[in-house]
Amino acid sequence: MNYQKILEDIHQEILPMLPMGKVATYIPQLAGVSPQKFGMAIHTIDGESFQIGDAFEQFSIQSLSKVFTLSLGFPFEGDKIWNRVGREPSGSVFNSLVQLEYEQGIPRNPFINAGALVVSDILISHLTNPQASLQEFVRERTNNASIHDDPVVARSERETGFRNAAMANFLKSFSNLKNEVEAVLTFYCFHCSLSMSCMDLAKGFLFLANRGQCPWTHQQVLTPSQAKRVNALMLTCGTYDAAGDFAFNVGLPGKSGVGGGIVGVIPNQLAVAVWSPGLNEKGNSAAGQYALELFTTKTGVSIF
Repeated sequence: MNYQKILEDIHQEILPMLPMGKVATYIPQLAGVSPQKFGMAIHTIDGESFQIGDAFEQFSIQSLSKVFTLSLGFPFEGDKIWNRVGREPSGSVFNSLVQLEYEQGIPRNPFINAGALVVSDILISHLTNPQASLQEFVRERTNNASIHDDPVVARSERETGFRNAAMANFLKSFSNLKNEVEAVLTFYCFHCSLSMSCMDLAKGFLFLANRGQCPWTHQQVLTPSQAKRVNALMLTCGTYDAAGDFAFNVGLPGKSGVGGGIVGVIPNQLAVAVWSPGLNEKGNSAAGQYALELFTTKTGVSIF
């Protein structure tokens, strides 16, 4: 498979689409990112890598971090984690308060904001320094010791994240947060503010394509069964209330973030990451999703 040629073809096809989406302005630090940015990277479990465009430029990964927090927290709790967060698609926007009230403080899945707040709470309970531990976890998964957070983005998100604060307090009222609300919100904004590139993300998600084993450290991060379950959640819940559309068009487990990044996983083969800041009405990268659709169409490879 000539992945480099495929990426070059996708790049040419995608260029006219870049101005079509809208950057996430509700987080002030993301509002100034150019919608013309586009990067895409592939990393295979055999150690090959391919890239195009702005694939090495770092950007705010936002909700892509929820895959890392779930993968770090899952082994601590095992299947008990599902007593506090569900495994079903939301069918609603990622920051819905109505759904959380209706379901009495049990978030629908770990990838909507309320679910990620619960997972953040779990990590705070198990780790002495959750920020340092998560950062080290991400650095090991990417084989990149320079991965860091962006305090300006975190502060911007915390100062304007009134709905997240409301959800955290709501979760606390149902006893589904064990730690102080402010500590959970601070950690949540920290991991959403991590800065990574497409190549970092393609490498960082590769353990999910490799039955839970990190290719660089040979560490078994998740059991094969747990890796399968995280991939299943990405397929059904990773792109919010557009998960069905993403599965229909792309056909991969995937996770998106409002910074414009999307990562897809082909089990036993590779991880592919794309970045284009312009978002569609569902909060997913418009050009990024189409680029991944072109990728699975041109390669003829998906999980279906």
